[in-house]
Amino acid sequence: MSHGRASRRRFTLLAAPAAAVALAATLSACGTGGKSGGVGDTHLVTGSDGISTVDKGDRATAPKLDGQSVDGKHLDLADYKGKVVVLNAWGSWCGPCRLEAKHFTKVAKATADQGVQFLGINTGDARRGSAAGFEKDLGIEYPSFYDPTGKLLLRFPKGMLKVQTIPSTVVIDRDGKIAARSLMALDDTKLHRMIDPLITEK
Repeated sequence: MSHGRASRRRFTLLAAPAAAVALAATLSACGTGGKSGGVGDTHLVTGSDGISTVDKGDRATAPKLDGQSVDGKHLDLADYKGKVVVLNAWGSWCGPCRLEAKHFTKVAKATADQGVQFLGINTGDARRGSAAGFEKDLGIEYPSFYDPTGKLLLRFPKGMLKVQTIPSTVVIDRDGKIAARSLMALDDTKLHRMIDPLITEK
């Protein structure tokens, strides 16, 4: 084996672990999320199911979220004050987002007459058409903010939502305060676990 060929082989072997680490990092950007505890002063307490909740008296006010929707219309979180708002961060490139979407559409329809509003935050999609195609394919009827660079996610308390942890979901109570969070894909049972106590909350 020539010296040049040996050098190339050594480089390939050294590069392989680095490539594997990079791939793992990319995949973790769209996975089941973590089960970490509280974030900053948000008083989140994470249960064994990975769902974090906040006692009513300890909840932080949700940030101002406004901008354009995926279909180019104006969208403002403030318009839904008085409702329980389920805010789901997703990307068309994210496999777990696609898997959970059917549960979100099902629960959105089931709870609409109980004062619950579902909203999305589409992030990481450089083309609006990719996001619109995702919504059409999966029958998503509630609106989503179009946030390709993740600027809206940065308005939340530090560490609450990250582009690197998609899908993720925040539930906001009727007073506009953050009441629950999940950093993983959800099914209808877990969604109801986050929403139902807030529907009946006094």
